[in-house]
Amino acid sequence: MSDNLSALSGRKGLEDNLFEQLVEKSKVTGTPEDKDLKELAEKYLMGNAITYGTASFYDFMKKEHEGVKVHVCNGSACLVAGTQDEVKSKLAGHFEEKEIGHMCCLGRCHENKAFNYDGTNYSGNDLENLLDILGKKGEASQEGYHIEASCEPVLTGDALTAEGFKTIFQKVLDQGPDWALEQINKSNIRGRGGAGFPMGFKLDACRKESEKQKYIVCNADEGDPGAYSDRYLLEVQPMRVLFGMMVAGYIVGADHGAVYIRGEYPESVAIMTQAVKDLEAVGMHGDNIGGSDFNFKFKIIEGAGAYICGEETALLSSLEGQRPEVRVRPPFPAQKGLFNKPTVVNNVETLAAVPWIIDKGGEAYAGLGTEKSTGTKLVCLDSYFNNPGMYEVEMGSSFKDLVYDLGGGFKEPVKAIHVGGPLGGIVPTHKIDELTLDFESFGNGGFLLGHAGIVSVPEKFPMVKYLEHLFEFTADESCGKCFPCSIGSVRGKEMLEKSQNGGPKMDRQLMDDLLETMEVGSLCALGGGLPLGIKNALEYFEDELRSYFK
Repeated sequence: MSDNLSALSGRKGLEDNLFEQLVEKSKVTGTPEDKDLKELAEKYLMGNAITYGTASFYDFMKKEHEGVKVHVCNGSACLVAGTQDEVKSKLAGHFEEKEIGHMCCLGRCHENKAFNYDGTNYSGNDLENLLDILGKKGEASQEGYHIEASCEPVLTGDALTAEGFKTIFQKVLDQGPDWALEQINKSNIRGRGGAGFPMGFKLDACRKESEKQKYIVCNADEGDPGAYSDRYLLEVQPMRVLFGMMVAGYIVGADHGAVYIRGEYPESVAIMTQAVKDLEAVGMHGDNIGGSDFNFKFKIIEGAGAYICGEETALLSSLEGQRPEVRVRPPFPAQKGLFNKPTVVNNVETLAAVPWIIDKGGEAYAGLGTEKSTGTKLVCLDSYFNNPGMYEVEMGSSFKDLVYDLGGGFKEPVKAIHVGGPLGGIVPTHKIDELTLDFESFGNGGFLLGHAGIVSVPEKFPMVKYLEHLFEFTADESCGKCFPCSIGSVRGKEMLEKSQNGGPKMDRQLMDDLLETMEVGSLCALGGGLPLGIKNALEYFEDELRSYFK
């Protein structure tokens, strides 16, 4: 990260955003034209290398993306389901090879066969209507997944309307920012994006900063294959997310909020944009919110295909139009974040819980779940479950009940479930009975709850192939800032690949050393988190993997 570049980008702020313009310039051909990159560099007083270097990082802006017309999902859930060869084959009958690209993941893990065409995502039976879709006559199955709450619904109840937003926020204005922060602290809500960091701590740290300009950023870059809970909230409960952001802004003294939505969720971008317009229509966007002296403006930003932007500091660099490289911490974003200003970054699900907390009270929220893992959690089940879909469950509830009662068990034999995305733990099925759905239980068991998306690894899918996929994913998505991640992931992939294709068998000590180097030496959870699942597999599937080692 360059402080100077952050400051230069900050001259025009969120209203005239460099990254947003880079994305827009790439929409026509799939990559920005050279002249556009030069013009943007001049406009923002940056060197050409900055805009060129930024554009070359993203899947949907790099030169290789030029001319791509359709994208096939290559996420973990679609991979193990074995559906994507059929998708590619059918698309190949209508597109040239160079016109078919990839996306990871489209949030259609409940039914697979996912692809994106002309700004819309499709999945499941949509492939059977391909001719209609290409002829602009076919509608996408926008929902298609089961939604159920097994507890007091915090996130999956009736959708909050703009008028409902206004009514509840008036309560915040009447009580003041101290009261609002007190409710967040009493709730003890922890970040739902993976790390489980207390929301109140971030808000309080940012609030204490003396800088006049501050920002709220919603991390809606839900890139974990197997997870689609953020997509649900953005598309069905957008007002809840925006409400959480505005309350955060009111508490810390921020007047601008950015919602960074992954480019793989085009419908989410459109729906959130409309939600902001709906708030504007009732006087809840812009100046003098609810007749008060509090001002707050939202900015919806569309991503361009980079998993690393789910890491909060890489996301901030991306928003500034820089390459989305992870930043060294400290300083933390609450002290020095977007455009070098104090910034609170929270996940979609975390923010979406705030309306319930404000309406019912922090103590009521803390009464749900466990002492250390309060509230509820959205969990996504993939297509291998008899009842695939998204479930809201109380923290601390039985993981076994979720999998076998709510989820209905598996359609065919499954040997493990990968919980929490590529950086989560691989849980063998015989361990499911021992876990409860909370941060502590998963951590103590040697796993990770994370985003709580679940990808099933069937008996028929080789574990060695799945581990190769995880290393390959990390190699593709690494920001390149640190060698343990960017090089280590490539070496891990090579070792696994060669051991399957007549090359030398792996040295177990060398693999253990590689995992330790990545775990200890990586700057962020991409390189640092990958070893967890690999080590789980090496422990619980030793017999299956033994033949690939010396």
